[in-house]
Amino acid sequence: MRRAATLFTDEDRQRIARTVADAESRTSAEIVPVVAGDSGRYDRSEDVVGLWMGLALMAVTWYALPGGRSEPGSWDPGSWDAVPAGIELAALIGAMLVGFVIGAIVGSRVGWLRRLFTPARQMHEETRARSRQLFCDHRVHHTAGSTGLLIYVSLFERMAAVVADEAVLEKLGQAALDELCDRLTADLRSAGVTAALCNCISATGERLAPVLPRSADDVNELSDVLVVID
Repeated sequence: MRRAATLFTDEDRQRIARTVADAESRTSAEIVPVVAGDSGRYDRSEDVVGLWMGLALMAVTWYALPGGRSEPGSWDPGSWDAVPAGIELAALIGAMLVGFVIGAIVGSRVGWLRRLFTPARQMHEETRARSRQLFCDHRVHHTAGSTGLLIYVSLFERMAAVVADEAVLEKLGQAALDELCDRLTADLRSAGVTAALCNCISATGERLAPVLPRSADDVNELSDVLVVID
């Protein structure tokens, strides 16, 4: 799976920072864009793929290895007659374990397999939870006027979240934030991450300017740069 940091060139990062600065020039809100590689562990695919890989390797071992000799000079694939029961059991268990480990590694690193065995509801919940955690970790909730707003994109889930502090939520309402999030999610599929973020940031600034206008003594409390988490 491609790392989030590799998606953005220096020009992309500068473009996003300029867009944040432009949006904040019209509003007292503090906008923080964040892009993460994923939002959750999602280990179900490791268990499922590991189990099937283990069973497959065990079946191959049982059929082909080591093979018993039904009589001198002959080879009988799948026959364990000449093999002690302890060795047979150890070989099957070993094959199962090796297959499981290989399958778990494949299941953890192949994105489409992780998505295949992860319910959409779980990914949505993990994305929301991670966005709220980052909202606190990056001190977006510590602005003087409670005007922080986090725009979050999680690449693996292909999902987004817009989390706002009290003043922004009071002025815009949750429905407006959900609308911004839906537009961001749609743009991610059609316009790419950088363009989608810039569109969302600009739209957010336009929405906030009338209800939370920038004051003459406004101070930029949070950095305008894109936060990338791998």
